[in-house]
Amino acid sequence: MIRRLPRLSLALLACAPMLAHAARAADPGRTLGQYHWQLSQATGADGRRLDDLFAKPSRPLQLDFADGRMSISHACNAMGGGYRVEGHKLAIGPLNHTMMFCADKTLMAMERDASRRLQGTLGFELLHRGAQPELRLTTADGATLLFTGQPTPETRYGGEGTTEFLEVAPQTVPCNHPLMPGKQCLDVREIHYAANGLKSGTPGEWHPLAQDIEGYTHQAGVRNVLRVKRYAIKNPPADAPSFAYVLDMVVESHAPETGADPRH
Repeated sequence: MIRRLPRLSLALLACAPMLAHAARAADPGRTLGQYHWQLSQATGADGRRLDDLFAKPSRPLQLDFADGRMSISHACNAMGGGYRVEGHKLAIGPLNHTMMFCADKTLMAMERDASRRLQGTLGFELLHRGAQPELRLTTADGATLLFTGQPTPETRYGGEGTTEFLEVAPQTVPCNHPLMPGKQCLDVREIHYAANGLKSGTPGEWHPLAQDIEGYTHQAGVRNVLRVKRYAIKNPPADAPSFAYVLDMVVESHAPETGADPRH
């Protein structure tokens, strides 16, 4: 005897792959890792703005989530700790801090306030009500922190980048640009590091970099070694670069000695 499934059951079975895909797409851990979360609003239980958390409006407090760890940046010291999502709760472990002294009292106050609030178990909600996702956290004392998601480079460029190290000479050099006559470009060369963290091999040739490095602002007279991520750009416009460079960290930074070759 062959038992026939009701039409509704058949419809549900047909939709099962799509439902599973939707569940994966809504995975909060994956969404958290796709964005830099920048603080846009913060109010206490009484509804008042938490001014200590907005010491530098141009560099808002930022959360990043990767490999089971949450990092907090743009305060005086970098902070971070383990995390896990438990339904509508975000459990954050004890935070580790770098130990850099900061003379800016407003940054110190922001660090203390952020460190105090972003630990333990917080109320957690991801909101999708506009072009950018939002993360709402509710602290144990009833404060509400709202973070706006800014896509990470991996999200924007659709893949993992390649890590490179670029040495940037203290002075810019003239370079050709079809739309900007007289443009000055960074003078760079690629360098290499061994597994032990020491420089290895022969550096590349110095050459003008006819594009910006996202997140990097050059200061004339200062030589830097940068760790960057290079991302392939899919279908770039004509005469546009096929790669994007994004600053990961500044490895070295110092001014050349008097009389020395400015590139060394």
